[in-house]
Amino acid sequence: MRAAAAGFSVVFGLAGPAAAQPAPEVERVVERVVERVVITGGAERRIFDTPFAIGSVDADQLRAGGPMINLSEALVRVPGLVVNDRGNYAQDLQISSRGFGARSSFGVRGLRLYADGIPASGPDGQGQVTHFDLAGATRVEVLRGPFSALYGASSGGVIALVSAAPTATRATLDVDAGSHRLAQWRVSIAAPLGEGFSLAASASRFQTDGAREHSAASRELGNLRLGWAGAQDRVIVVLNHIVQPAQDPLGLSRAQWQADPGQTTPQALQFDTRKQAAQTQAGLSWQHRFNDAGTLRSAQLAAWRGQRSVTQWQSIPVATQRNPRQPGGVIDFDRDYSGTDLRLAWAGEGWRLDAGLAAEQQGEARRGFENFSGSPPVQVLGVTGALRRDEHNRARGRDRYLQGEIDLAPGWIASAGLRQGRLVFDSRDDYLVNGDDSGRLDFAFSTPVAALRWQPAAALALYLSHGRGFETPTLAELAYRGDGRPGFNTSLKPQRSRQWELGAKWRPSGGALAADLALFDARTQDEIAVQSNAGGRATFANVGRTQRRGAELDLRWQGRAWGAPRWQGQVTLSTLNARTLDGFLACAGTPCSAPTLAAAPGLRIAGTQPRSAFVEVVYAAAPHTQWALEARGQGRVAVDDLNRDFAAGHGLLALRLQQRLHGGDTPLGLLLRVDNLADRRVVGSVIVNEGNQRWFEPAAPRRWLLALRWAHGG
Repeated sequence: MRAAAAGFSVVFGLAGPAAAQPAPEVERVVERVVERVVITGGAERRIFDTPFAIGSVDADQLRAGGPMINLSEALVRVPGLVVNDRGNYAQDLQISSRGFGARSSFGVRGLRLYADGIPASGPDGQGQVTHFDLAGATRVEVLRGPFSALYGASSGGVIALVSAAPTATRATLDVDAGSHRLAQWRVSIAAPLGEGFSLAASASRFQTDGAREHSAASRELGNLRLGWAGAQDRVIVVLNHIVQPAQDPLGLSRAQWQADPGQTTPQALQFDTRKQAAQTQAGLSWQHRFNDAGTLRSAQLAAWRGQRSVTQWQSIPVATQRNPRQPGGVIDFDRDYSGTDLRLAWAGEGWRLDAGLAAEQQGEARRGFENFSGSPPVQVLGVTGALRRDEHNRARGRDRYLQGEIDLAPGWIASAGLRQGRLVFDSRDDYLVNGDDSGRLDFAFSTPVAALRWQPAAALALYLSHGRGFETPTLAELAYRGDGRPGFNTSLKPQRSRQWELGAKWRPSGGALAADLALFDARTQDEIAVQSNAGGRATFANVGRTQRRGAELDLRWQGRAWGAPRWQGQVTLSTLNARTLDGFLACAGTPCSAPTLAAAPGLRIAGTQPRSAFVEVVYAAAPHTQWALEARGQGRVAVDDLNRDFAAGHGLLALRLQQRLHGGDTPLGLLLRVDNLADRRVVGSVIVNEGNQRWFEPAAPRRWLLALRWAHGG
């Protein structure tokens, strides 16, 4: 089966002959390092056979990582990818790949996100992963490097969650308890219904008081997957809904961090900072296989539609909101999004070709309100007050794409692709008291990629790939001009990149070892960076050329010791030198009507990690018992574009025990996990270019998790 060349390949892969989801209980460690299969980036194939850097985290690793709420729990084992543990459910995860997306202080930027083929990124490139159902996933795939350009306006990579059709009737009940009054339950059922139909459904509720004062959160999540498979056709319908309220403890300044890393900023309590988010979405895919159409092998169609609502109460001082251009201290928006993707696949002797058309759009009603009501001495803070902003924003994308492969000679395969499209942004301002912020911009792009793979031996594959990336500003980044005047930020240009990647994949005989190595160099023009960020009003500007270069190693092994017990392990290492090549102007302080401070070339790109590592050693003490020790480390991180401060590098340890308590048709699985064993106080993430210089978000101290899973059926 061939998967799509562009963003919606994942959903069609689900309709194919995917393996059933692995049982959650601990199984006997196998003799071989099983070669993983992925579908992101092209046809369903082994990772060893791909001419690009791609990683996969399977269901067992997702469960072993924690309560399966955040991608930061398990994706630490993917080299080149940074998913920071913010300890703050009111803010979206900070995710970056090879330094792309590191600047984002809201939403996920620079990466394309998918959940069962439905985009979690809008056409403007901004997305979120709060609705990812990690407990129901077969795996999460991460594509890095040039070939991610085939997925649209993103430079850093692709993260795709993949689930599978049930092959046997199975019911599960999960109950979790942990530090900071963490509690979670989850119930799921999966069953083939006969005559080609199948059903998988789950519901869960999570809550925690958080590691800091005023950081409580809860989440309710429901998912439904209906499938039907016939002789030549397959249809999948996916539905999900999430509600997530959370308190926001805000970041800490350098002085606050040094005084007490566990404290909460007083403004968070004063204004009751918090966020309420809800999202509902649906997706459908249909695949038809041709048996008598010559080289035409399949036609596939995907369609999706969703709605997301967010209200966020910020700590903007009342005096700051006296400025008529200030949008208020409460963000409130309702966003509708939808799209379709149609593709055809051809194949012949020694060649394959995919071509398709994609269209997506998003529209949002965005409002801003004051975060207070009344006047002193009876003034109330942290409420929804008078209207200060009322806009209707739209983003539309129309793309066409082509990807093919050809066998040049024994051991040699060439791959190439092209995605072309146009993105249109427009905004209609209905709140004209402070001027008209309406505007319209459109961007056209073309992102070619090419790769050459050579397999000189059965155990070794080498590849070289090159591609151009294109990343538009988001609607939020276009919202305000840097000079304070009303209107769209029409001076902001998209950033364009050229990326090279050289890689090697080694699978020696015996199957006990697997090693992947990638070297990369990415150079960007018109890098987008924060110009000013104060009072809830962030402006952006192009800062010229930047360079990101580095290396990534993923090493996995398994073996025996003393005849019977079995061991397995993983080591991932990443280096990244991400710096500006041109000087630029930045704001010297707040307020800032125009940037005046000259920044020299060679500064570290804010939010990027120069080095990171993950080490895991697993000991199978018995057929149904595993002990594991994890170590993770990272280098120091620049908090802003001027490199005025850094979050110190650190290393953390974690210990876990997994056990299947009894067998039969109703096994009970146990996970006991302790994170931050040494109880170190470290910065989990930084809020890049935070206007009040409250940059530091502390990671949680030592914490424990006990998770039980009862399963019935196959």
